[in-house]
Amino acid sequence: MNTTLLGALALVLVLEGLGPMLFPSLWRRMISAMTSLPDTVLRRYGGALVVAGFVIYYMLHSAMS
Repeated sequence: MNTTLLGALALVLVLEGLGPMLFPSLWRRMISAMTSLPDTVLRRYGGALVVAGFVIYYMLHSAMS
């Protein structure tokens, strides 16, 4: 696997871990609020995050080439 992708995965894991580690009560409230959202809203959020991730990756990859 490409080292750039592994580095990106490592960064995502670090950033995802900071939320519950630094703000556990806020994190718990946010997760509870998300469980009440309809599936379509969650899918839109997920899709937007995926698209944003691809755009950022493309921009970084283009800048480094």
